[in-house]
Order: sequence, then structure tokens, then C-alpha cells
Amino acid sequence: MSPLTVFLRALSKSSAVCLGVALAVVQPPFEIGPSRQATAQQSPSEAAVDGLAAALSDTDPGVRRQAAAALARLRSPRAVPALVGATKDDQPDVRLHAIHALRQIGDPQGLPAITAALADPDARVRGGAAIALGEMGDRTAVELLVPLARDSEVQVRRQALHALARIGDPRALPAATAALKDEDAGVRRAAVHALAALTDQER
Repeated sequence: MSPLTVFLRALSKSSAVCLGVALAVVQPPFEIGPSRQATAQQSPSEAAVDGLAAALSDTDPGVRRQAAAALARLRSPRAVPALVGATKDDQPDVRLHAIHALRQIGDPQGLPAITAALADPDARVRGGAAIALGEMGDRTAVELLVPLARDSEVQVRRQALHALARIGDPRALPAATAALKDEDAGVRRAAVHALAALTDQER
């Protein structure tokens, strides 16, 4: 092979490489932006949860209440931040359904909002929060549940005692013992049940 032929071949390869580099610079590989990646990765069920979470801010209380109820059935942790916000809704029914949904999901991130609802002005919300904390077994809420065993509303007193029985913390023994003298028979029965559960925990 002549020196001229070798030179021409080398020149041809060098030109091809340079052309490839130039094309790569002019036309970089197609990249999917963050927003497109998020859309591509979101499943239909996740989109549904996000839609229901957004509906918790709807102007109609009925829509907000039904959205919270639907999220309770779906039990997706994705909805926890929105449900936490709904526990401060101006409608008691919405707050109650939001607490129920957080209870069904069972994510610890929802506990502070549920605990705060023990001081809600609506008795149904206070009672719902007590039941939720009992089912989630939150021992840190015992000191806040104990005063509810003396709540002005009978149903709240019963629910508080049931919650304390579920949690099983002996610190609730004095409150349960005092509730044996409650004027309501249902509260007294709840106190008996709580004492049996709490005493059994001490063994």
C-alpha cells in the first residue's frame, strides 16, 4: 500500500470522527425534564390520590368530606400532608373524616394532628381523635387522653376510656378507677373494661 493511500485513509477516518463530535455538540441527546419524568412515573392510582388530596381544599364542604372519606378507603401515605391540613377545616364533619382517614392510613406523621384534635371544640372530633390514638397505640398521648375521661360529653368519656384500654399504659389506672363512679352506666362499663386491660398490662 502506497504512502499516499495510507494518508488518505487516515484523513477519511479523522474527518468522520470530527463530524460525529460536531453532530453531538449541535444535537445533544434528548433529555426528559423533571416535570415529564414525574408525569411518566406517576401511576393512575397515585394520580387519583393526588386528585382527592387536592379536593380537600374544595370550596364545597361536602366535596371535602367525601374526599377525606375516599382517602380513608385508599389508605395511601401520599395523602397524609393534605389530611393533616384538613384536620383544621372549619367544618367539624370534614375534620372528623380527616382524622378517620389518618387513623386508617396509620402513618406516624399524622399523630401530631390527631393529638391536637383532642382539644377540638366539637365533641365528635375529640372522641374520634381519642379512638384514633387508641387504635394507633400512641403512648405519648396518654397524658392528654386522661383528662378526656372526665369530659363534659358522655360519648367522649367512653371513647377516651376505650382508647386508654387499647394503649394499655398503667398511667391511666387512676383515671379509669375514678370513672367507676361516673353517672353514666356506659362510662362505668368502659372503666371496668379499661381497668381489666390496664391491670393485665402490669402483670
